[in-house]
Amino acid sequence: MAVYAIGDLQGCLSPLEALLEQLRFDPASDRIWFVGDLVNRGPDSAACLRYVRDMGDAAITTLGNHDLHLLAVWAGTAKVKRKDTVHQVLEAPDGEELLHWLRHRNLTWRDDALGYFMVHAGVPPVWSLHEAQAHGRELEAVLRSDDYLGFFRNMYGNQPDRWQDDLDGWDRLRYICNAFTRMRYVDAEGRLDMRCSSAPGSQPDGLYPWYEMRERLRPAPDPLTIVTGHWSTLGLCQRGGNVAIDTGCLWGGELTALRLDSAEREVISRPCPAFLTPK
Repeated sequence: MAVYAIGDLQGCLSPLEALLEQLRFDPASDRIWFVGDLVNRGPDSAACLRYVRDMGDAAITTLGNHDLHLLAVWAGTAKVKRKDTVHQVLEAPDGEELLHWLRHRNLTWRDDALGYFMVHAGVPPVWSLHEAQAHGRELEAVLRSDDYLGFFRNMYGNQPDRWQDDLDGWDRLRYICNAFTRMRYVDAEGRLDMRCSSAPGSQPDGLYPWYEMRERLRPAPDPLTIVTGHWSTLGLCQRGGNVAIDTGCLWGGELTALRLDSAEREVISRPCPAFLTPK
């Protein structure tokens, strides 16, 4: 059995099909971890959801910010943006089924035997991996309940940017959501910055990649390697306890797979056409 993590699809199905063929993927025995952002801006958002859903137990998916944006538009609490392609899902004959499936995906996934912890954007320095998983379950429970509309009405916003154990209500869930699906940079005290998305080295003074501050602020190294996507300007990055695998497929980069069941941490990438060009 082979286990791979694959970076952000964002509605780009043909590169996924080509990459899985290159990997000689066998759904009867192999497993694929998807880091999130299955949808949006690419040409095949509905087809990507359908494809991954139909993989059944062979696919494990964590939610990304574009996945949640799609759900918020569907819920009527967010507007479609200029470059969005979420209409492909909303107008699909099986759209409701796909959205129900998406709403029931995880925020985090861990496998202690393999030694990996997957989340879309990252884990803030203030949380242990055990705490992160517990907080992910808090939000998962709301997304899967009848309260999901209330969450989507209150999902957007950059505050609070600092975790406190006594945070409650929508503020607590918004922080959890932002940390797991939007975070790139934090300040020296671990506060989230939701504005800067550029590559490390070009950020404003006082901001640091979340994984760098995690190394500095955590009392001990993480027991598992954190696998993330989300940050296409970062690209493939293996730094300490984090491996980032969003290599910008949507923008004409590559779709990357990281083998998780091999000590060699093999990386396999497939070139992608530019479905969208940076502004």
